[in-house]
Amino acid sequence: MRSPKFAFVAAAFALLALFPFVAGQFGVDLVTKIMIYAIFALSLELLVGSTGLVCFGQAALFGIGAYAAVLLSPEYESASLWWLLPASVAASAAYALFMGALSLRTKGVYFIMVTLAFAQMAYYVVHDTPLGGGTDGIYLNAKPVAALAGQTLLDLDHAPTFYAFTLAMLVAVFGFLALLLRSRFGRALAGIKANEQRMRATGFATYPYKLAAFVISGALAGLAGFLFAVKDGVVNPELLSWHLSGAVLIMIILGGLGHLRGALIGAFAFVLLQELFKSEALWGSFAKHWHLGLGLTIIACVALLPDGLVGLPAQWRARLTGRGSRGAQEEARHG
Repeated sequence: MRSPKFAFVAAAFALLALFPFVAGQFGVDLVTKIMIYAIFALSLELLVGSTGLVCFGQAALFGIGAYAAVLLSPEYESASLWWLLPASVAASAAYALFMGALSLRTKGVYFIMVTLAFAQMAYYVVHDTPLGGGTDGIYLNAKPVAALAGQTLLDLDHAPTFYAFTLAMLVAVFGFLALLLRSRFGRALAGIKANEQRMRATGFATYPYKLAAFVISGALAGLAGFLFAVKDGVVNPELLSWHLSGAVLIMIILGGLGHLRGALIGAFAFVLLQELFKSEALWGSFAKHWHLGLGLTIIACVALLPDGLVGLPAQWRARLTGRGSRGAQEEARHG
């Protein structure tokens, strides 16, 4: 039952590796952005889909990673990738530790509101102080490079190199989370999601597990933020806004909660739908109101696909074999 999933993911990554050979500059730039959002979505999937923690402050961790990449870089020369990337990830992980240590003492809607409050705190720090350049943001003048013995191994200012590096990071994050969720730690997170009280009754101290998941999620969000800052060469406070937290939450719901591949599918579907409804060639003047078309499409997807896009093949098989919707949902959940 697992081989079709592995084949799908392997084929998707293979197609992404071949994509630059057949696409133009716009296509490569768009898919690079989507892969960054896919890493971001995977970071939230660890919390929401695997642990049952609905966090509305993930954009803060994403934005802190992006701002750290710019603030820690020299003004007019390239920083070393060997230390800048870990430093940016560590900055997000540190804020995640601070945020999680306090917010995880609450539950339900209170947890959602506390994480949102922490995100807004970070937003206003970069928005209202000289540290983050205010509403204009700050620029990354020189993109980082990885050198060894005086020889440049990776120059992230080169678009094909950055594409390959982003794809490598996406594969690494996906593989890491796949192994993590199959470990004892991942089984404990699944138990916490299913019934935290029962996990405590069996002797598990659930708080350290949830905090560790929160910090890992924050580190992965920081990695996505670092890549986003390097790609665009500029960061602004909108990277920490609650709108982005909502968008990434929609991605994992659209793709299918509880599935790592659902986060990948959701990120691609969400961004491509955005590009579709923004196209003036297709929609003319209505393209200015692309939020309306996107919102209606997402509502339709959620209503018609309760298990997300990842559950669509199971629904099709259920209709072909005459099984009910409950059987389709069970197959999507366990298949």
